[in-house]
Amino acid sequence: MASLLPSSPFILVPLPRFLYASPPKSPTTLLLPPPRSNLVDSAPSAPPLSIGVREQFYQVLEVLPDGAASPKSVSRRQLLKSSGLRLRDLRSVDPSLFLINSSPSLLVRDHALLLNFGSLRAIAMPDRVFLFDHHRRGASAFLRFLLPRLSGAAMPFEVEVIEAALISRIQRLEQCLLAVEPRVAELLDLLPNRLTADVLEELRLSKQTLVELGSRAGALKQMLLDLLEDPQEIRRICLMGRTGCVLRRGEEGRIECEAAVERQVAEEEEEEIEMLLENYLQRCESCHGQAERLLDSAREMEDSIAVNLSSRRLEVSRVELLLQVGTFCVAVGALVAGIFGMNLKSYLEEHVFAFWLTTAGILVGAAAAFFIMYYYLRARKIL
Repeated sequence: MASLLPSSPFILVPLPRFLYASPPKSPTTLLLPPPRSNLVDSAPSAPPLSIGVREQFYQVLEVLPDGAASPKSVSRRQLLKSSGLRLRDLRSVDPSLFLINSSPSLLVRDHALLLNFGSLRAIAMPDRVFLFDHHRRGASAFLRFLLPRLSGAAMPFEVEVIEAALISRIQRLEQCLLAVEPRVAELLDLLPNRLTADVLEELRLSKQTLVELGSRAGALKQMLLDLLEDPQEIRRICLMGRTGCVLRRGEEGRIECEAAVERQVAEEEEEEIEMLLENYLQRCESCHGQAERLLDSAREMEDSIAVNLSSRRLEVSRVELLLQVGTFCVAVGALVAGIFGMNLKSYLEEHVFAFWLTTAGILVGAAAAFFIMYYYLRARKIL
């Protein structure tokens, strides 16, 4: 038994004598558990829990000021660190939120610009630009305008990026307008004289295109108006990548530089940016106005078609009403003929001229009833 004690998880403790009911022959022992601290120390320690968060990566095209472009995989953390942005800023250009956040926007931050023009989403910095989904149509058009301008660029890199984005966006709107304008003009010449299913379907598709075009042009115009109405945003664009200059706080928000030359250059750049935005705003307003005019013409044509169809339906209803009146008068004559057709003797069949008199009476009565109903409906302006 002594050999089993060391391996037992219990400790033998002797009891005092007054607890015995009768003097035992040998001392009695109780089995007590070992101290709790020993049990805890002897138990193996559990490994610490670790929560893993999957890092999100973006497939971007990096474009440098010298025109070099290379695809790159950038994590969200690296992108935020290199651009100095916050996570809420990145949501405006996140390609995974394309369906939710599709309205055009240009956000100005201290060290980066965030451009969201639908299929064109980019982050522009003084030394590079990250282009998301560069295989899309909007991004391809943006690259087609940006890369040739970088060879002899006279403006800062971020301003060239803004201008290339605006050119690509507005030219796409203008091309869409030029494609739909002759088609709408041709439809306006055909209608409302030629009402066929193909022509009406073509009018519906053209109207749908004009509605979408007007919505895009109107959203872009509103974005440019908001940007021009806030001069501090333009000044923040001028200060991007420029050392020794700060933006004074207050309502005016003037630019202060250590050197007077730097301040003059920044002010000239601010004027050029305002002129650039004003130029594209006029082009956008022209496109939006032309789209709205064509849409109004299409809607007026739809109203004219509706009036034409209503007049045709009215004519058909008049013919139907005349036929119903004539049917009623003939039915009255048929009722008289049915009465005389019964196999009952009325003694009129014995007269020689009874058949001709009855037939003439039926015809004259039906015609009189028809003309009475006709003039009544004309007097009530139903026909």
